[in-house]
Amino acid sequence: MIANTEGGREFTGKHMLLTVLGFFGVVIGVNATMATLASTSWTGFVVENTYVASQQFNEKARVGRAQAALGWHGRLTIASGEVRYSLADAKGRLVPLHGVRILFRHPAYDAQDKAVTLVPSGSNPDIAWEFGGHHTPKDGVWIVEIDADAGLAWPFRDVRRIMISKGSLR
Repeated sequence: MIANTEGGREFTGKHMLLTVLGFFGVVIGVNATMATLASTSWTGFVVENTYVASQQFNEKARVGRAQAALGWHGRLTIASGEVRYSLADAKGRLVPLHGVRILFRHPAYDAQDKAVTLVPSGSNPDIAWEFGGHHTPKDGVWIVEIDADAGLAWPFRDVRRIMISKGSLR
């Protein structure tokens, strides 16, 4: 039997070299792309000093328990570029506020984080039942951290994960 070698091509060392270089070129290219994307997105930075944060944990937990015992509930609305916040006690009566600050945090990266200070919606600038301001967060998931000054020893803290769709809270 005679093998027909005229139509076939031989796999040489040159072909093997090009195959290996192509393979590793793709791997290195993908790794470089992923490293670039990772370094330009969220850093993973949460606190400056973990030891100090751990020392403050018990105090923050005590304040959180005291706040939960009040039974207060915040009402947040976001629509048409308007952000509004009010606070109600356990019986549903509005709680007078002296100031409200909201931090919009993106869960994956901090490039679009934005702090908004709301102003009183009523006629009395020193004390009001509802505060409002202008901000239109991009559509997607956000973490909002609300600090409302209700005349307590500490600000009333309301932290939520929200979804914005078409400029409105869902």
